Amino acid sequence: MDIDWNKQLVDQLDFYWDHQFRPRLAGLTDAEYFWEPVAACWSIRPRGTSTAPIAAGSGDYTFDFAWPPPDPAPVTTIAWRLGHIIVGVLGLRVAHHFGGPDMDFMGRNFAYAGSASGALAQLDEAYDAWRGGVRGLGREGLGRECGPAEGPFAADPLGALVLHINREVIHHGAEIALLRDMYAHR
Repeated sequence: MDIDWNKQLVDQLDFYWDHQFRPRLAGLTDAEYFWEPVAACWSIRPRGTSTAPIAAGSGDYTFDFAWPPPDPAPVTTIAWRLGHIIVGVLGLRVAHHFGGPDMDFMGRNFAYAGSASGALAQLDEAYDAWRGGVRGLGREGLGRECGPAEGPFAADPLGALVLHINREVIHHGAEIALLRDMYAHR
C-alpha cells in the first residue's frame, strides 16, 4: 500500500485544529486569556511588569521565561500557552524550514499580543504558515535532515519534527481547553 505520509501528517493536525482546538477557542475573552489560576503564574505581561528572569518579546507585551526553566516550572496562563504555540512551536519552525519571518525563543522580532483576539489572529497566521509549509514538503522533504537549528532533532528527518509539532500543538491545546474549563467553573 502506498501511503501519502505528508497528507496523513497534515490531516492529523488539521482534524484536531478544525474539530477540537480552534472551536474550543471561540469566544475567548481577555479576562480568560490573562487569568492566573494560581499565584506566580507565567504569562504575557505589559512591558516592564514581568518578574520572571527573562521578559521575551519586542512589543508592548512580553513573555515570561527562564532558561533553564525552574523545577518545578510555574503554571502558565492561556496567554502564555498561546504565545508558546505561536512562537516556540510554530513560528520558529516556519522560520527555520519554510522561509517565514526571522524568529527566536527570545521573541526579539515578535510582538506578543496584548489581547485574546490579537493572539488568536497570530495563532491562525502561524498555523496557516506551518500547515502550508508541511503540505509542500512531499516525500522527499519529509525525509530531509532537520539541521542544526532543531537541536535534538538536528539529525532526524523533518517528518519526525512534524510529528513532534503535532504532539506539541495537541498537548498545549488540551491544556488551554482545561484552563478554559477551570475558568468557567472558578
